[in-house]
Amino acid sequence: MFSVDDTLRPGSQRRDELVPSRYALRVGEIDVLVISDGVFPLPATTLATNAAPADLAAWLDDRLQPSDVYKWPLNVVVVRSGGRTVLIDAGMGAEYPDLPRAGGRLAMRLEAAGIDPASVTDVVLTHLHVDHVGGLLADGLKGRLRPDVPIHLAAAEAEFWASPDFSRNSFPPRMPDVLRSAAGRVMDEYRSQLRPFEAEYEVAPGVVVCRTGGHTPGHSVVRLASGDDRLTFLGDAVFPDHFDRPDWYNAFDHDPEEAVRVRVRLLRELAATREPLVAAHLSFPSVGRVAVAGDVFRWVPVNWDF
Repeated sequence: MFSVDDTLRPGSQRRDELVPSRYALRVGEIDVLVISDGVFPLPATTLATNAAPADLAAWLDDRLQPSDVYKWPLNVVVVRSGGRTVLIDAGMGAEYPDLPRAGGRLAMRLEAAGIDPASVTDVVLTHLHVDHVGGLLADGLKGRLRPDVPIHLAAAEAEFWASPDFSRNSFPPRMPDVLRSAAGRVMDEYRSQLRPFEAEYEVAPGVVVCRTGGHTPGHSVVRLASGDDRLTFLGDAVFPDHFDRPDWYNAFDHDPEEAVRVRVRLLRELAATREPLVAAHLSFPSVGRVAVAGDVFRWVPVNWDF
């Protein structure tokens, strides 16, 4: 099993890796490792397509962020429970080679953490957007995973990407083609390994993937439970701006109104239980809790535990 000590061995990172890129924690008897796949620079308008430009500009300015580009963090999770090693999402891979120091660092960082892709017993895909599946198409993982490793995703997600509808999205240029291509290739190349589920599926002891819909028709979260401890991986149910403005539509929300309903329900639930969460696009390591702040929410990052 990995631990904080194991994953922070002196000399275990490559010389160009001088930033934290993995963070270990335990949920009862379940080991969890959050790994940064890098960042994904996108137009800042992708954060909130229904926001007034002045409101989005003010939100960015409050955080001392540039008004034109927002660097989306890309977080992947590895879970070990009951003798199974579960990779939750697979990062961007090499789908955007023209973005220097962007995403696609998962394979290198798995190696740095001492995780052999061949040891992965299960893959969970929260949804089929390129920044969550591209790693399965890149040399770092492709061909190194077990040839029969099961890949779990919601049946509704597989059905949607057979003929995707982007009519309610506001994608940047190139994005529709990239999304369609990456999802289609994953479906084709891993078809025999896909294990669709309807509502939820227990992948390993205490590791349950649950379909929420909203962001995509089959978008799912992963709930971890062991003893009295809990943790939820929210995937793309929440983005950094959604604690202050849960009503803002993300450009990648395929059903924006449903995405808002799902988001608010999950944030209310997590605020009530105070259980920690991890999300794909919150600042690494994205481990924190939700508090209620009037009519909206407040993000409370955990203190790093060394």
